[in-house]
Amino acid sequence: MASERLGMAALTWMALCLAAAFAVDRSNFKTCEQSSFCKRQRSVKPGSSPYRALLESLQLSQDSMKLQLVNEVNKVPLLLELYGLQGNMTRIKINELSPLRPRYEVPDVLVRDPPTTWLAVMGRDENSVELSLGDSGHKLILTGKPFRMDLLQGRELVLSINPRGLLHFEHLRHRKDSEEPKESALEGGAAGEETEPAVPGEQESSEKSTKSEEVSDEPDRAEEELGSWEETFKTHTDSKPNGPTSVGLDFSLPGFEHVYGIPEHADNLRLRTTEGGDPYRLYNLDVFQYELYNPMALYGSVPLLLAHNTQRTLGIFWLNAAETWVDISSNTAGKTLFGKMLDYMQGGGETPQTDVRWMSESGIIDVFLLLGPAPTDVFRQYTALTGTQALPPLFAVAYHQSRWNYNDEEDVAAVDDGFDTNDIPYDVIWLDIEHTDGKRYFTWDPNKFPQPRNMLGRLAAKRRKMVSIVDPHIKVDSGYRVHNEIRSRGFYVKTKDGSDYEGWCWPGSSGYPDFTNPEMRAWWASMFSYDQYEASMENLYIWNDMNEPSVFNGPEVTMYKDALHQGGWEHRDLHNLYGFYVQMATAQGLEQRSGGLERPFVLSRAFFAGSQRYGAVWTGDNAAEWDHMKISIPMCLSLALTGISFCGADVGGFFKSPDAELLVRWYQVGAYQPFYRTHAHLDTVRREPWLFGEENKALIRAAIRQRYALLPYWYTTFYHSYRSGQPVMRPLWVEYPDDVTTFSIDDQFLIGNALLVHPVTEQGAHGVQVYLPGKGQVWYDVHSHQKHHAPQTLYVPVILSSIPVYQRGGSIVPRKERVRRSSDCMYRDPYTLYVALSPQGTAEGELFIDDGHTYNFESKAQYLHRHFSFASNTLTARSADSKGIFESPAWIERVVILGAGKPAAVFLRQPGMAETRLDFQHEPETSVLTLRKPGVNIGADWSISLR
Repeated sequence: MASERLGMAALTWMALCLAAAFAVDRSNFKTCEQSSFCKRQRSVKPGSSPYRALLESLQLSQDSMKLQLVNEVNKVPLLLELYGLQGNMTRIKINELSPLRPRYEVPDVLVRDPPTTWLAVMGRDENSVELSLGDSGHKLILTGKPFRMDLLQGRELVLSINPRGLLHFEHLRHRKDSEEPKESALEGGAAGEETEPAVPGEQESSEKSTKSEEVSDEPDRAEEELGSWEETFKTHTDSKPNGPTSVGLDFSLPGFEHVYGIPEHADNLRLRTTEGGDPYRLYNLDVFQYELYNPMALYGSVPLLLAHNTQRTLGIFWLNAAETWVDISSNTAGKTLFGKMLDYMQGGGETPQTDVRWMSESGIIDVFLLLGPAPTDVFRQYTALTGTQALPPLFAVAYHQSRWNYNDEEDVAAVDDGFDTNDIPYDVIWLDIEHTDGKRYFTWDPNKFPQPRNMLGRLAAKRRKMVSIVDPHIKVDSGYRVHNEIRSRGFYVKTKDGSDYEGWCWPGSSGYPDFTNPEMRAWWASMFSYDQYEASMENLYIWNDMNEPSVFNGPEVTMYKDALHQGGWEHRDLHNLYGFYVQMATAQGLEQRSGGLERPFVLSRAFFAGSQRYGAVWTGDNAAEWDHMKISIPMCLSLALTGISFCGADVGGFFKSPDAELLVRWYQVGAYQPFYRTHAHLDTVRREPWLFGEENKALIRAAIRQRYALLPYWYTTFYHSYRSGQPVMRPLWVEYPDDVTTFSIDDQFLIGNALLVHPVTEQGAHGVQVYLPGKGQVWYDVHSHQKHHAPQTLYVPVILSSIPVYQRGGSIVPRKERVRRSSDCMYRDPYTLYVALSPQGTAEGELFIDDGHTYNFESKAQYLHRHFSFASNTLTARSADSKGIFESPAWIERVVILGAGKPAAVFLRQPGMAETRLDFQHEPETSVLTLRKPGVNIGADWSISLR
């Protein structure tokens, strides 16, 4: 039997390798038609909803409303809960009123119970109730039959819930062909105790509704024929002991044509309509060399959709961790711009509208409506729920060098020395799975890496770091202490029969720790302590790969859905949370090893809502192709819109080998994305930056140096993201929400609010079309300092060295321009301030400084947050946050003012000191004024006057 399993796994592995060598085999992954619950949900057609709201059951407390819904076909009662939340949000929950057993509700994603606001009934009639939602100015009209809800602001309809009648809630039931109902894995114990009616004080109402309208399963016979109790895909059969449990609900967004989000998909930033094709799928999967421009699921899932028009921005956050499909339709899909204009001129045509339908395999309906109205409001609302992007240590924002694999300690030393020899900065070198002893994580290969502590110490002496991979599949080996401990503690995921679940991954036969178990996570975190992780040191950080989880011989290359987690929950209920928990536990381990002092760095391939709290993600197994480089931009923008700002792609492509032009261009693209790492498959040619000739080496070095010069700005922007939830890398429409031209642009982007980047992503390009937004604004080319007026589309000629980047007039960007070997070596280096003047002659910007690696900025207020402003020909520096106290040795070396005339004299003034005159240089051709050596400490208050 064991040999048969091994043979099957080996064949599966060979097939996957062949797929990886060419392209993804789409037949390994389900379509909606092959997913029985998606097919059932989609078979529900608009316009004939069986659900009625029992308005007489309505209960209103100070901050919530509860009432019953009933399916008038099968008579199953549901409980609707509605909460008004502070900050212009609304929460809607729908569950069975009295389920046979509890249904899964997602834990640990919300950072706290959202604070509520008041609700009040403002009016009612026999078929509707009008509710006021706190002080937000919103009201909700709840219609009884057929059930729907309409949310309005004043007299404007903002969105509708169940307007097409697509609510479909599959209730838990006993299987008809069983002689006796079998006890579910969820029955018995704490998770399956008999539950009280969900509406307090409504026992009588519940009994009345169920007794007077006898529950019938007769209409569900169709479900019995569509994979309700078991489902086979290829060679795998999924038993479904709890039967059909899917949930679905639709929303209409009047006035909206542009929707975004629901990553991860290799697709455009603006989501397409899915009519006539598959919905977008959210189901974390290990997909080799994924296809582009389709809605197939990839490594991570964030069930947040944003809608934007010139008046407002909205968000719909569907808190469900099961497999989910999202259908999008629009009444303007397929219409040309001319057709829309013709409708308008003729006084006809419909109001543009986008309809969104969510369908999940299990759980409950738990949805948050984020009502904006501005993009910044939606980001603040969402991150108030799920947390903001963790502030990374400074080194993590710098350049990372990786491949599968650096062969041994000598190879690591040679690559490290190569950067110094070629005068190229880098901060981190990475080790993939081959560094371990036989794919046993937390170990080192004794032949290739016999002295890891010496290797780490050599890097530390150069103020550099290492990242090693620790994957969440554990080699089944009685001689491996990690496996023995997990097994002895009962921490592995179980099969439906209660034995330890085993699958095939890099080590061969592997167990999968149950990261949903807090005790398992605590144990895992303890493994990163210096006395547990052999030879680890302070400069070793972690990479979690394959955490979808990837199971080579599993259905769709992942875990059986009927595998069991702590509490008896099926894997189907929480699949998309697995990678979230792996990264959480790893980050906690890195924090704990330092006594809570040091900020962790953990890269994860799988993710869910809230993963931003624990580190970075990347776009997975891409290929050395131009389109793969290009798609990394909308992929990272989509993630940024949904809270995960720390995103990047494998520079150069993971599969295949790039030619020199593609590699150079990819280094240029990566230099302006938040996570900057090169990585490659073990079968690709080596691609260290100096291996492609002197000219290409110089181009790559220049791109990497641009990244390092801008580290102060990157770090400050990450700090703002940490504090306010605003994305680091953002689409143009976020800053220019009323400019329709920006709504579909995803080949250029903003870093913060000051830098606009349009990387060159076409092979052999001689020019790019750059759109400069902002009526009455100006933009400055950061290389030539040429000024351009906006709005306009600018044709920019390019050569291989070109990276079109523009600084917004009215902004101040800090840089560090001295070349060092790593970011840590730049700590004492001086700053240059680039002041780009607006047409009104003003500008402002900020700078955040701390020690770059600890939590002291939070726990001890050890930081500097500086504000710079230019007005009335005076540049002023002051504190942006008086609570922060930190001494930095850095000073201001230079001030470069773009768009300035030539002054007669320039004077520096500091409190309590005499005014001093500064040297300057003015270039009349470009209107650039350079002030030399103000020499003031970066933490001091001062002003510079142009006279």
